[in-house]
Amino acid sequence: MPADPTPARPDEEQAVLVLRLAGPLQSWGDRSAFNRRDSRPRPTKSGVVGLLAAAAGRPREADIRDLVGLRLGVRIDQPGTLLRDYHTVSDYRGRPLPQAGVNAKGVQKPTSPAKDTHVTHRYYLQDAVFVAAVQGPAALVTALAGAIRRPAFPLALGRRSCVPTQPIALGAVRDGRLEDVLADEPWQAGEAARNAYRRRAERAPEPFSPQRIDLAATFDDPSGEDTAQDVPRSFAPRERGFSTRRIHHTWLSVPTGLPALATPPDRPAREAGSHDPFALLGW
Repeated sequence: MPADPTPARPDEEQAVLVLRLAGPLQSWGDRSAFNRRDSRPRPTKSGVVGLLAAAAGRPREADIRDLVGLRLGVRIDQPGTLLRDYHTVSDYRGRPLPQAGVNAKGVQKPTSPAKDTHVTHRYYLQDAVFVAAVQGPAALVTALAGAIRRPAFPLALGRRSCVPTQPIALGAVRDGRLEDVLADEPWQAGEAARNAYRRRAERAPEPFSPQRIDLAATFDDPSGEDTAQDVPRSFAPRERGFSTRRIHHTWLSVPTGLPALATPPDRPAREAGSHDPFALLGW
């Protein structure tokens, strides 16, 4: 049966779990398959739900409706860069590779003419940092927070080969709106990105305070202006499928933890929280 989201009761106590998703490589695919496996520029709901399910020790055939029902928000703290990994595939027995299609009996036929090597492409995000937060029933979110700290299965950032760095869980579970929690969580970018942002503040023709930064964020929103086809129905190998969700894109003004600059009296600092269109690019 499809894993439709289980809505929370209106009177049910809610909590928010904040996750730091960072590592040398990440890959958040949604609809790609076969020879080319792309990555979205931010974590997918399928990827986050899969990470939570693995931490909780749920087998692939387990019911995930409660996890799908969690509201997701993702903030891009460091977008990273795109990497294309070149792969070749061959049969270790020296046999020709099979065709992608199958015959009436469901059996793949050998390629004709025989093809011994096949080229595939895998795309990854390098050195990216995201802050993801899930909101839902307090009992479930608290249990997931404990599971993230002591996971039952290995955790991955979209693909099994993409191992996350620590910490993953940022502090205890929180109260309040998902948007407010993500806006209050300090910037998690690496040291190089933080130093570059401070230098940009110092060199800017119109100085601005490096104590805050504008970061792109996406939230689950039934009335959102965009859609994403990344809601998992099941992780069972023979029952995998995805449905869509409505999402809302926005910007959040986030504390950086950087010290303030001394502002010359004839050059007033830019108003705190004003939008910086180049923030996502690191300019």
